[in-house]
Amino acid sequence: MSDFFYVAALSAAVLALVQAVTYLVGRRIGRYNVVDVAWGVGLVAVALVALVAGDGDLTRRILLAAIVSVWGLRLSWHMWLKSAGAGEDPRYVALLERHGGARPVTVITRIFLTQALAQWVISLPVQVAAVSGPVSGVSWLLVAIGTALSVTGFVVEATGDWQLRRFKSDPRNRGVVMDRGLWAWTRHPNYFGDACVWWGIYGISAATWPGVLMIVSPVLMTYFLVVGTGARLLEQHMADRPGFAEYQRRTSFFIPWPPKV
Repeated sequence: MSDFFYVAALSAAVLALVQAVTYLVGRRIGRYNVVDVAWGVGLVAVALVALVAGDGDLTRRILLAAIVSVWGLRLSWHMWLKSAGAGEDPRYVALLERHGGARPVTVITRIFLTQALAQWVISLPVQVAAVSGPVSGVSWLLVAIGTALSVTGFVVEATGDWQLRRFKSDPRNRGVVMDRGLWAWTRHPNYFGDACVWWGIYGISAATWPGVLMIVSPVLMTYFLVVGTGARLLEQHMADRPGFAEYQRRTSFFIPWPPKV
């Protein structure tokens, strides 16, 4: 148990550092949506801490570090490209307005500290797996299933982001709703893929006790993606876009499904 507290404390310290640096960068460039770039970077940092500081099953530590690193670095690079040259995210503008404006204490507590806490909870399966083990026998089947789910989710998420970026790069598609490729099967393939990645990571962690108790991580991640800061909020912003209501009627909200005729 003391090993877990050591990894957990190191993870918290690393996340605090990542968010502190991100806050300073955001303050310098005049927009705080740079925190979205730090989401993947922070989780990668925790995975590397778990790899180095943990004493659990080495194969599993390497596997989790590899999955989280590939996923997190791609996501952060995507968010950087998406936000470069753009203004502040309306979500953060509205959030700060609700809490008295962009005072430093409000920005730090409502945006950066909140994200650090969320990252720490989301990464619990990685932290616990770092001090658990060894994996043996039939438990490797759960590791294999979790790995397959994470890889599938990564491919879906990355493909959805690439398809959307390519679609938006064509001036002829300005103001047009993206309904092609994976986006014809689900209105949020990137969020669905993201959820699969973390359910897979949970599966890998759950192969040994007490990883199975860390189900709060994928549940919370899925909540963020669907309700908290993801799909529902995005659709509120797109509600008035021409063609979006019809797109909603024929396309599955989250889980991929053949579109209605």
